[in-house]
Amino acid sequence: MCGICGYTKYAGRGSGQIRRMTDQIAHRGPDSSGYFEEPGIHMGFRRLAIIDLEAGDQPVYNEDKTLVLTFNGEIYNYRELREKLLSRGHFFYTRSDSEVLVHAYEEWGEKMLRRLRGMFAFAIYDRTRQELFLARDFFGIKPLHYMIWNGHFVYGSEIKSLLCFQGFQKRLNERSLENYLSFQYPVPPETFYRGIKTLPPAHCLTYRNGTVHLRRYWEPRFCPDENLSLQEAADRIEAAFEDSVKVHRISDVEVGCFLSSGVDSSWAASYFSGQKAFTVGFGEAGNYNEIDWAAKEAEEKKLQHTARLISPEEFFEVLPEVLYYMDQPLADPACVALYFVSELASRQVKVVLSGEGADELFGGYRIYHMPDSNFAYQKIVPAWLRRILGSGAERLPDLPGRDFLIRAGKPLEETFIGNASMFSLREKRKILRNPDLARDPCRICRPYYRKTAGLDPVTRMQYLDLHLWMVGDILLKADRMSMANSLELRVPFLDPEVFRAAAVIPKKWKVTGETTKYAMRTAAERHLPRAAARKPKLGFPVPIRVWLREEKYYRAVRKEFSDPEAGRFFRREEILGLLERHYRGREDCSRKIWTVYMFLLWYRTCFLVNR
Repeated sequence: MCGICGYTKYAGRGSGQIRRMTDQIAHRGPDSSGYFEEPGIHMGFRRLAIIDLEAGDQPVYNEDKTLVLTFNGEIYNYRELREKLLSRGHFFYTRSDSEVLVHAYEEWGEKMLRRLRGMFAFAIYDRTRQELFLARDFFGIKPLHYMIWNGHFVYGSEIKSLLCFQGFQKRLNERSLENYLSFQYPVPPETFYRGIKTLPPAHCLTYRNGTVHLRRYWEPRFCPDENLSLQEAADRIEAAFEDSVKVHRISDVEVGCFLSSGVDSSWAASYFSGQKAFTVGFGEAGNYNEIDWAAKEAEEKKLQHTARLISPEEFFEVLPEVLYYMDQPLADPACVALYFVSELASRQVKVVLSGEGADELFGGYRIYHMPDSNFAYQKIVPAWLRRILGSGAERLPDLPGRDFLIRAGKPLEETFIGNASMFSLREKRKILRNPDLARDPCRICRPYYRKTAGLDPVTRMQYLDLHLWMVGDILLKADRMSMANSLELRVPFLDPEVFRAAAVIPKKWKVTGETTKYAMRTAAERHLPRAAARKPKLGFPVPIRVWLREEKYYRAVRKEFSDPEAGRFFRREEILGLLERHYRGREDCSRKIWTVYMFLLWYRTCFLVNR
């Protein structure tokens, strides 16, 4: 894995600017660096050597050096593409997947993107046309950010590269704060920095003569086949996933895997007999500690298992470091768990496989039960009465049945904004110092719902999560936390061939009254003990709810909420009230508290502290 950055035109004297930008992402590639500079373009690169260890440095050129490439990611079908390109007369100097990209662009132009199988974010500069081309992979596994500043087009794998660009003044994008309070993550393509954007997944961009041309080259579309039997669905999933794991293991260095108690990582790990697996947990065995379960799985599959128990002191101590590497606030406590398991794995391997993406593709989240749970109530109770009851429930404390009345009182498009939903519009107006900033989060979701009109509710929820939650939370933390530890994380579920198998599965083989990911679990059960294949999802469980009722951590959060800086953004009496109600055991406000706390801690770390 690697990191890339660059800019057009000339900035400053000599090559110090591009080197400063590249140094900011040295953690993404500690093995080597590379640069290309000439009037009009400056490109930087950091390398974590995985394939073609001796000759895979970048930048990479085509035969006559009219095209220059820097690339972050892995192309798993590069050998097949290389053979096609050789047959068309291209000459190769290395065995790397990077060189395949530059020749593929020379041969097919932008259409080469649909031929790729892998995770990628890359930049190609056409020296003849003086044109810069950027592209990001199908699902958004690898990140890429850009801005236009004082006539320069500036880009980088991480925002911190852009922040050190000459003359750039970082300013908070308060609209992102407003969105974050609803979704718990920065909603792409916006970022928390004014003027800096995220290149969306499955998009490419060209910059020439001061003009940005952004376009989408692929879109995931669900087309459920109601005639598909459970056996046929499981067969397709098994074949596609086994092939994906095979290609995702291509490497010139050792590949390990993350292992939790869930079916996603367990199934991936089942192909790793004799190799290394890594797990972290919190507290005693139970809801927050999957180490014992993972150890049994590792013994069953003959894996070399390494585990670590994380103390709450370690967890809170590392938060500023985590937020620095995240670049933006994220209220998902699992990102900290991911930081620790990545650090653990990086001591022994350079590459790991993980289970991200399975829930979005195959219908794995427990909230996907919601449409079936609401069905009987919505059929019996008239819509006008449901709305009245739901509106009244929003004003109640966190009592049993409250959330059901709120969700069931509205149609799906007004209820489900993704796998996470923090503050409602009314709650945002209540806690924000400037309540006029608060907007309905449903406006962001409407375009995705329009594109899925006519599909069943679960598939519509999947499509929304695939575009928002997975990109803004799941893959953001996966990339940042693994790269913070110079570790390449690969996700075999997020593969175009696996998606083709997932796209046709009907709702009846995804979510049932008893389980989620039904067809996928059926396929996994051929490789795992039944208990492992059918185990309910936990994710990376973190006991935030428990810790925030302990005096030590309650006081740490209270100190941050009481600080004058908190008053710049929030009504301190309101956020302190949330904390008190949770601490006294009157209400579970832990997720809302954590959302505000992570923003304030990030703001202190990335805006108020010079790093």
